[in-house]
Amino acid sequence: MSVRYRPRWLELVLLLLAGAIVLGGFFLLSTVRHGHLVAGDFRYPALYVGSTLILSLWIGRAAPLADQILLPVVALISGVGLLVVTRLGDSLGHKQVFWVVLGEVIAAAILVAPRQVNTLRRYKYTGAFLGLFLIVATILAGTDINGSGYRRWIGFHGVYFQPVELLKPLMAIFFAAYLDEKRELLARARLEIGRLTLPPFQYLAPLVAVWGLSLLLLVRQNDLGSALLFLGIFLAMIYVGTSRPVYPISGLCMYVVGVYLAFHIFPHIRARTEVWLDPWAHNAGSGYQLVQGLIALAVGGIGGQGIGQGHPALVPVVSTDFILAAIGEELGLAGAAALIGLLLFLVFRGLTVAMRAEDGFAKLLATGLVATLGIQTIVIVGGTTRLMPLTGVPLPFLSYGGSSALANYVIIALLLKISSSTAAQKQ
Repeated sequence: MSVRYRPRWLELVLLLLAGAIVLGGFFLLSTVRHGHLVAGDFRYPALYVGSTLILSLWIGRAAPLADQILLPVVALISGVGLLVVTRLGDSLGHKQVFWVVLGEVIAAAILVAPRQVNTLRRYKYTGAFLGLFLIVATILAGTDINGSGYRRWIGFHGVYFQPVELLKPLMAIFFAAYLDEKRELLARARLEIGRLTLPPFQYLAPLVAVWGLSLLLLVRQNDLGSALLFLGIFLAMIYVGTSRPVYPISGLCMYVVGVYLAFHIFPHIRARTEVWLDPWAHNAGSGYQLVQGLIALAVGGIGGQGIGQGHPALVPVVSTDFILAAIGEELGLAGAAALIGLLLFLVFRGLTVAMRAEDGFAKLLATGLVATLGIQTIVIVGGTTRLMPLTGVPLPFLSYGGSSALANYVIIALLLKISSSTAAQKQ
């Protein structure tokens, strides 16, 4: 840990700008609700803005050479997410502020321990199997807190978390460590079967086994969104790690076959596909959520109804899976497009961190972490707008959920740590 503080002026200026935008949004929400400004409405937003500034000061000491754009972008997206969630329910907004601040605290801790990102590679199997163990524990002894029929939460006394969110960074660490370790073998080795030349699948066995087990467990939980997310992370990282198109192409072919079989075997997958193809035919039942979400987006138009002036509560599960519908209704296409643009900018900034990293493990880890955010955004935006079948995953930094908030800040902390280490190595 560096003992000398380095001011990060660009980051601080951008954080102040982001904070002003967030507080301005809460000013409008308070005015719409009460007809005048209520000072009490600013306690939680002010706590959030202050915590981001404190985190920036901490980064100046713990990782002074880290990218100065990542945190301000995250702060703005998270701040707007807090605004929208608070508009949907004050209690939800207050809880989300708590989870976000806790996520920032965990991020601050990650910036100092471990001191080197490479230390994480030693515990690749430990982390992967810890995540899988938590998923198994959830299936056996988890809690169904929303009546979905599937036990996806672990906790007690009203505090619950979804282990699948923790599994995301853990699996990214495992994939990065294993691919960096076997990079040369996977990139150059061949499996000869007579005259047939195949990729060295024998070296892929541990990788595929861990990934396949996580996929089976998620399918067992009917968590199709997370299963699709892990497939995307796996294919993205194996392509970056080997530069051989045969791996992602083979994976996509297996995915197509798996989707075809699942469509004919599992009734709930068939039902989701039918709703996707024609939600209006199921608007009174299984397609009600999607139809209401599409109506909310249409009502919002270009400029939106205005914060606090729409009816997003008519959309089921709007604070989590369908947060984009609430944003589209009240902030319009312009607001939704701006936030999606910020998320994509965050992804490209993360890819820049990956490209600049000289260490193989750090490069692959940054790629996996960024792929997590990018694919998750594509999956939920596509589902909400009916570009693809709906799958229940949160929109990064915007959807309500403590588990997701903590996992996302772990991802950002690791990206900051990688960028700082890379810059230090080049000095």
